[in-house]
Amino acid sequence: MAGERKGFGRLMGDEIRFLHSLVTRPRTTGAVSPSGPALTRLMASHVDPAEELPVIELGPGTGVVTKALIERGVRPSRIIAIEYSPEFCEMIRARFPGVTVIQGDAYDLDKTLGGRADRVSAVVSSLPLVARPLEDRIRLVEAGLRRMTQGKPFIQFSYLRKGPIEEAPPTFTMEVSPWVWMNIPPARVWLYRRRTA
Repeated sequence: MAGERKGFGRLMGDEIRFLHSLVTRPRTTGAVSPSGPALTRLMASHVDPAEELPVIELGPGTGVVTKALIERGVRPSRIIAIEYSPEFCEMIRARFPGVTVIQGDAYDLDKTLGGRADRVSAVVSSLPLVARPLEDRIRLVEAGLRRMTQGKPFIQFSYLRKGPIEEAPPTFTMEVSPWVWMNIPPARVWLYRRRTA
């Protein structure tokens, strides 16, 4: 019973931190609350746990997707989490030892990574892409895909019916999951992959 109360307290604390971040930094917070287990499991399911290359996580927030990746079998040492909020950076470091946490701007991926992770297995994003101009969204996806071999995914969730990028540009393809109705609000997972030459 004490463990259940502790877990509930942590969940409520995360919700409060998320709401505070949404109010104080609405352009950098991707959701109204942390994503639910069904959505985070679906996002993590597109990452190969057996590979050695790093996985870049953009906007981990309170770490619900980080947790899903680790539960999927991705070693913490493979995960590079890029987070804008200093508070969330501290939280990820404390909750997930072994994960590399970088405080910085995910939309300037090359500068923020500073020469690290030239090749990656996947990019998993919880960023609020629709808060930025379309050119910024496309530029971010392309920056992630440049680090991956053909077929590897840039994974993004969205509450929008048409997704954060309505039409695929010439550089990459788009694929979308069915709605995850168990998430509040319902969401879908978008997969972007480099086009074949």
